[in-house]
Amino acid sequence: MATAFLIIIYLAFISLGLPDSLLGTAWPVISSDLSVPLSAAGVISMIIAAGTIISSLTSRFFIDKFGTGLLTFISCVLTAGSLLGFAFAPSLVWFILLAIPLGLGGGAVDVALNNFVADNYKAHHMNWLHCFWGLGATAGPFIMAMTLSESNSWRNGYVIVSIMQFVLVIILLFSIPLWKRVASHKGNQTSSSTDEGYDQPFEKKLFRLKGIKPSLASFMFCAGTEATVGLWGASYLVFSKGVSVEHAALLISLYYGGITIGRFITGFISFKLSNRTLILSGQICGIIGVTLLFIPLSTSVSILGFLMIGLGLAPIYPALLHETPRRFGKENSIRLMGYQMAVAYTGSTFFPPIFGLLADKTTLSLLPFVILFFLVSMLICSEIVIKQLRKRSMTVKT
Repeated sequence: MATAFLIIIYLAFISLGLPDSLLGTAWPVISSDLSVPLSAAGVISMIIAAGTIISSLTSRFFIDKFGTGLLTFISCVLTAGSLLGFAFAPSLVWFILLAIPLGLGGGAVDVALNNFVADNYKAHHMNWLHCFWGLGATAGPFIMAMTLSESNSWRNGYVIVSIMQFVLVIILLFSIPLWKRVASHKGNQTSSSTDEGYDQPFEKKLFRLKGIKPSLASFMFCAGTEATVGLWGASYLVFSKGVSVEHAALLISLYYGGITIGRFITGFISFKLSNRTLILSGQICGIIGVTLLFIPLSTSVSILGFLMIGLGLAPIYPALLHETPRRFGKENSIRLMGYQMAVAYTGSTFFPPIFGLLADKTTLSLLPFVILFFLVSMLICSEIVIKQLRKRSMTVKT
């Protein structure tokens, strides 16, 4: 039953990944088709992420009310319906309205599944869990590239992805009894006796934990980097490198492919290396990748750069999540998981549209400079966390 449960969680993460890469991949065509400015993608992305922030912060209430299985099912229904709506959206207004349920559908279930895996499974499962997110995120632009190439229609791409989502909805519907049995078998491992309801002194205590603030900043820069590259990478290749829209969509799938392959490989590497080593190695790989975008050579160099950025980002987010119980205690884990994801979604909410506005005023060629700033900032924050945790450890020993 435990294996079947993990497979269902993995499938749920495919459904979370499928919508994440579609908008940025198809936006050069959508913006032209709907006669809207390039920066409007940032507004839609911001609304989606704002919904995930709200659902992340309220996730504990909905998990307690519905249970993880039913909540996952409802989330997938919302995202599938929203994607189908995008396929028939006649104007920007409809994209904005449908972005609300798309965002709300992702947040609470994200917190629940990540917290369960962080508490109950080893690091390789966390990496493979997010590898399945990468499978969805990689499949999205690939499907969109194929439909743009064959039918020159971004709407068909959204229809195909929404159908895939609805297939997952059916699987999740029939799996709800299994979720209940697993929850009964596990007991209340996803809860904490010290974390019932909203306790203001408890909340203040959380934010006084050593290392928590730079740790939250690391989540913000990690998710912000991932979202900014995903949203604007294709447009950067089209308008700054002269790549065709169809080719750019296919190439950006390599970026998500780098994330996916990286997390699959990291799942095996995590048997030998610590989360801290994986995080640092990923940050260095990402920085090397973005420096390749500065080299004014062939498009192949830029492709390699995006692939290395994806490979570098691959282990960071799962490792940061998996470190939460170890760094800050299991009793704080589920509450902190919600805050960490809310902060991460804040980064993915504001970073892409801010860059979009900057690009409108200047040029898309600034993308490598901005991504480099994000990656270096994340590296600095991560090292501050290590330093503060080491001080805390020394204080406890003395």
